[in-house]
Amino acid sequence: MRVLVVEDEPSIASQLQSALEDAGFAADVAADGERADLLATTEGYDAILLDLGLPRVDGLTLLRSWREAGLGVPVLILTARGNWHEKVTGIDSGADDYVAKPFRIEEVLARVRALIRRAGGHATTVITRGRLTLDPRSARVTLDESPVKLTAHEFRVLSYLMHHADRVVPTAELVEHIYSHDHDRDSNTLEVFIARLRRKLGAAAIETVRGLGYRAGS
Repeated sequence: MRVLVVEDEPSIASQLQSALEDAGFAADVAADGERADLLATTEGYDAILLDLGLPRVDGLTLLRSWREAGLGVPVLILTARGNWHEKVTGIDSGADDYVAKPFRIEEVLARVRALIRRAGGHATTVITRGRLTLDPRSARVTLDESPVKLTAHEFRVLSYLMHHADRVVPTAELVEHIYSHDHDRDSNTLEVFIARLRRKLGAAAIETVRGLGYRAGS
C-alpha cells in the first residue's frame, strides 16, 4: 500500500514518512502544492495526508481540484488544533477525515488504515482470506493462526492484493502501489516477491490470471 505525505515542515514530513514505512507502507513526500499535484495526478496512491498550509498551492485548492477531476483517493487533512473552520471546510471540500496538530503518530496511522479499509469495503480491521489473516495494525500475517515472517515488500504485495481481493489486480497497478516514487520499479522483481509469498503461504495464496494480473486466493 502506498501513501503520499504532503507537508512542508521537513521534520514532520520525515517523521510521518518513517512511521508509515515502519508500518508497512510505501511513502512519498511532497513539500509544496505543485509537487503534490504532480504526484497525486500521475501516481497511484491508497491514501494522501494533506497539510492545508502549503507553499505555491494551498491544500484546500489542491483538494477541490482533485475532487473536481474525479480523483477519489482517500484524503486525511492535517490541520492546526482549534482551527475548526479549516476542518469543516476541508470536509466540505472532499476530505475523508482530519487530524489536528500536534498529533500522535499512532492516531495518524490508525486513521490512514481506517480510510484504506473503508475504501476497500472492509468493515473490520483484520482481513481474512481462507487460511490467511492479515492485520494492518501490526503488519502481521498468520497462516492457520501461525505467524509468517514477511519482508516489507512481500507484505506490501500481499496487503494490496488482500485489500482488493474482489478483483484481479493488473501487474502495473500492483507495481505502482508497492514502491515509492524514487524506487526502481521492476515487474520482474514483483514476480520474485510473488514466488516467495507462495513458498511461505502456499501456492493457492496468490492466483495468476494470465494476461491480466494477480488475485488473492480464496
